[in-house]
Amino acid sequence: MSIMTPEGLAGLIFLFLAAVTLAGALIAASTVRLPRAVAGLALSFTGLAGIFYFLNSPFVALMEMLIYVGAVCVAIVFAIMMADPGVEKGASSRATAIPAGFSAALGALFAAGLIVLARNTMWPPPAARLNDGSVIQVGHGLITTYSMVFELISIVLLMAIIGALVLARKGRDPE
Repeated sequence: MSIMTPEGLAGLIFLFLAAVTLAGALIAASTVRLPRAVAGLALSFTGLAGIFYFLNSPFVALMEMLIYVGAVCVAIVFAIMMADPGVEKGASSRATAIPAGFSAALGALFAAGLIVLARNTMWPPPAARLNDGSVIQVGHGLITTYSMVFELISIVLLMAIIGALVLARKGRDPE
């Protein structure tokens, strides 16, 4: 398959979005500084929104950007800004070298297992689409079939906002 075919270009776009998502997740998980971790988290969420858009679900991609990047990451940034800027005592690099290497090896083993599983599985052909992903059909599904999930997402957002407000109320003074 060539890159110049539609299938090759689609595969290239998907691999780019997956790489952006994984790079953001690695930044979020491996950095010590909280603002960089939040930036990595936002990058990972942005890549995930791109994957949703690539999979022909623009409404879910937009909600991913609005809810997770726009609300949760901003709430975390506000909490970081309002927290005590005292010097943090971190572990030495030698103490974290063994767990980091172990977790990297475990993650590589897990990824290899998923690749082998995906290659050896007989995947059924995709079914006919029941909807086209329009806002009207997604809204109807949210109100009828997925109303509980929709409410749980709003509770997650509420908890993120309350957590940011609690940290903001505490302020920078240790009083």
